[in-house]
Order: sequence, then C-alpha cells, then structure tokens
Amino acid sequence: MYRHTAASVDLAAIRANYELACTLTGSRRCVAVIKANAYGHGLVEVARALDAAAALAVATVDEACRLRDAGIDKDILVLEGANSEAAAAESRGTNLVLVVSSEEQVEFCAGARTWLKVDTGMHRLGVQPSRFGDVLQRLRAAGSDVLVACTHLACADDPAGEATERQLRLFAECTADTGLPRSIANSAGILAWPASHADWNRPGIMLYGASPFPSRIANAATLRPAMTFSAEVIALRDVAAGETVGYGARWTAGRRSRIATLAAGYADGYPRHVPDGTPTFVRGRTAPVAGTVSMDMITIDVTDIPDVAIGDQAELWGPNVSVNAVAEAAGTIAYELLTGVSARVPRIYAE
Repeated sequence: MYRHTAASVDLAAIRANYELACTLTGSRRCVAVIKANAYGHGLVEVARALDAAAALAVATVDEACRLRDAGIDKDILVLEGANSEAAAAESRGTNLVLVVSSEEQVEFCAGARTWLKVDTGMHRLGVQPSRFGDVLQRLRAAGSDVLVACTHLACADDPAGEATERQLRLFAECTADTGLPRSIANSAGILAWPASHADWNRPGIMLYGASPFPSRIANAATLRPAMTFSAEVIALRDVAAGETVGYGARWTAGRRSRIATLAAGYADGYPRHVPDGTPTFVRGRTAPVAGTVSMDMITIDVTDIPDVAIGDQAELWGPNVSVNAVAEAAGTIAYELLTGVSARVPRIYAE
C-alpha cells in the first residue's frame, strides 16, 4: 500500500456493540444489519466477526448471495425481499428469509421463509394495516412459512416524539391475533424505546459505534466506534498572514500558519462540504480543516502542533473525532459518511 490512507475496522468493537444490543433488549435474538457493505465496514468480514449473531440482515438478494458465496450459512434476512420470480427462486435455493412488504410480492414467495412487514407510519414499504390479516392468509395458503411480523420506526431518533408511540399502538393492534413473533426496534428503538423491544430486534448503525441521535443519549454513549478513517500527512508549508489556502481561496490565514496536507479527499469519502474548523486529530491534538476539501487532499491547520511531520497519520474520524461530529459539520448523517468511504480506501481489520 503506497498511499497511507485507510479505514481501520475494529471487529471487537462491532461484537461489543452487538452484545450491547442484546443486553439492552434482554434478548439473544438480535438480527445484525450488515447491508450496504456492513455500513462501509466490509460485508463478509463483519459477517464472519458476528458469528454469535442470531441472524444477519442485508438489503438485497445480491448482498445475501455474496455472503452465501463466502460460506456464510447463518440465517440471512433480505429486507427488501424478492421483486421477481428469479430473485425468489435464488432465495429459496440459498435458504434466505424474505421480507414481504407488498401484496405483489406474495406471488413470488410460495414456499419461501418470510417475515411480513406492515406499514405503521413510515410509508415506504409494508402492507396496509387493514390488509395485514388477509396478506398473512394468502402467504400461508401459498405455502410460505411466515416466521415474524415486523414494522419499521420512522422517528425513533426523537426520544420525546409521539410518532413512535402511534406506530407501536398500531402495530400491536394489527398483529394482536396472529400469534406471530414480532420485530420492531432498529438501533434508535433499541437504545431509547424499550417499548419497541420485541421477539426480534434489528441493530444497524449502532453496531458500528455511531449514534442515530442528534443529541446525547445515555445508552449511545457506551457504543465503541468501529472505524478509524485516517490519512497520511504528505506535505507541510508555512503560510503568511493574509494568504489563502485551497480552491476558491476560502480559508485565509489570520496569522503566520503551518498547513499540513493529508492524502485523502472527497474521492475517498471525506465530505467535500465540511466547513473550516471541522476537527481532525493528529499527534494527540485537534487540528481544524483549513480550506475546501479537494478530490484527493485535505488541508488542516497545525500551527499549534509544532511537532507534526510528514508521514504522520491524521484521524479524520474514529475514537478521537466522532463521525457524528463530522457528519453534523457536513450537514449530513453518520450513515452516509460510513457507507460512502470509497473502494480505493483499504479496510484494515483488527480482531
């Protein structure tokens, strides 16, 4: 590896965060959500690290097939289900579990193992609550083994909101007489909504040590960041007061300053729109971004860190710089940053 930019992944942290989900819900039946390349952390590597997980969840049949091809034989839940006969046939052939979230999917799922999803307020996927019982009967008549009734929370990242309470009431009403095990809680539900804890729970972003909440939540504070995104210092230069740095001359030195250039940019997944002052971490101290992020490089102000040298590693996010803090500065969320770390950034795994 000639360019020393990397995403170091702490698999022990992911396992610890999974154990936290199990502890908080009082259940060993937590489905580890590893869709989107395990939120950028590596699909197969994370699946293997979570050998203790009760089941795994991905978004698509293609993602599930990658896991099967890698020898992962654990139950895999496909959250989008099958949207064609071919996808359903592949699912049956590889023993996947399909989420059924529309009446159109019923015809594809004869003989498959399924979860049936009801739309309680997200209005994205899920059968209508008034149709839940009828769809359940149709699935069973088609020979589908319906394992779980599920829904998805739209506003669980608002611990004081009423929307989640409405969803919980509606879900309880439309599944009351089915006798099916239930699944409701995503990461935010697990961390802040005990009433959403059910037979199966679905930790996602929390597995990777990022909080789904915009404000501090006690349970989220114990999460362990799993990814350290770092880049090498490849240049140092002194800039006179009044001189500018970077595209558009956005940053102006208010004093004689020392600028370090890092070998990472928006092509690596670092957000282009972070403002000046966004923190990085080098030599044990915080160094702010100074100037517009380039495709392959970032410039930071290390004036107050006199021992910075070419070859040093700067943390862009990780244990010292929260990915949530960088996301907030960029006007986005941690999910987007983690999943957006590009393929040219090598993942380095520690057990």
